[in-house]
Amino acid sequence: MYYSPESLEAFVQSVASGSFSGAARALRKSQSTISVAVSSLEDHLGFALFERTSRHLMLTEEGRRVLAQVREILAANQRLDDVALRLAQGIEPRVTLAISDHWPAGHHDRLLSQFAEKFSEVEFECLIAENEDVIELLKSGRAQLGLITKQPHLPTELVSRSLAISGHTGIYLANDHPLCQQATLTLDDLKGVRQLQLNTWSRAGIQRSEGLVWSASSYILLLDMAQQGFGWAKLPCWMVDYFGNESLTLLPLAGWPQKLNLDIIWSARHTLGPACLWMIDQLTTAKD
Repeated sequence: MYYSPESLEAFVQSVASGSFSGAARALRKSQSTISVAVSSLEDHLGFALFERTSRHLMLTEEGRRVLAQVREILAANQRLDDVALRLAQGIEPRVTLAISDHWPAGHHDRLLSQFAEKFSEVEFECLIAENEDVIELLKSGRAQLGLITKQPHLPTELVSRSLAISGHTGIYLANDHPLCQQATLTLDDLKGVRQLQLNTWSRAGIQRSEGLVWSASSYILLLDMAQQGFGWAKLPCWMVDYFGNESLTLLPLAGWPQKLNLDIIWSARHTLGPACLWMIDQLTTAKD
């Protein structure tokens, strides 16, 4: 059975306005048009939606029961219209962004809020990855965009643009470690302490430092191990502030914390849609 969107809209607006005349004003139509549309809907349904014995519109029991379904139908129609418009404009149905943990969470939250407002029906996926892993995700087409610390070399197929926002990394130890009580330290002081080091999935082997090394594929795992006192780690400063629960000490080493420049990168072999291009513009114009 077919119910015209006009009759459904007339019914819902009449309920909201409390009268056919109010619905007519809201929809910029004549009162007779609204009345005929509601009557047509009642004929198709086979029962009355409003009591006709009062000066004010009152829903019948049947009218109350179908109101929610009618609203759902109108909402579904609007979503279909939105999808059709996006497809006509070439807007991609899904955006996958691979991000480094050096990208500060506060900036990421703002980016997603803006994205949700502008592309509310576009599916978004966020993958946490570092360095070689981000590059492989882009080359394979698994991700469309990558947010990464600036690399000395990139494959020729990848395009990069610099961000004004930067990351900062420091060297941390659990608060109760004896080295945390020293006013000054050098890297030589850390040689007798286990290092907790990042090791990406794509890297053939980690670049080992002197002494014992434990590794993990994400900074959040390294942070957890550092909190448990398993060793020292180079960690994004924002992450320690956000998740560290004041359990780690930033070691007083010359040249640390270090500033890390960030890039947004993508593959020239894969065409980007309007949502991805918008995200690139937002990322490259954002500032600390």
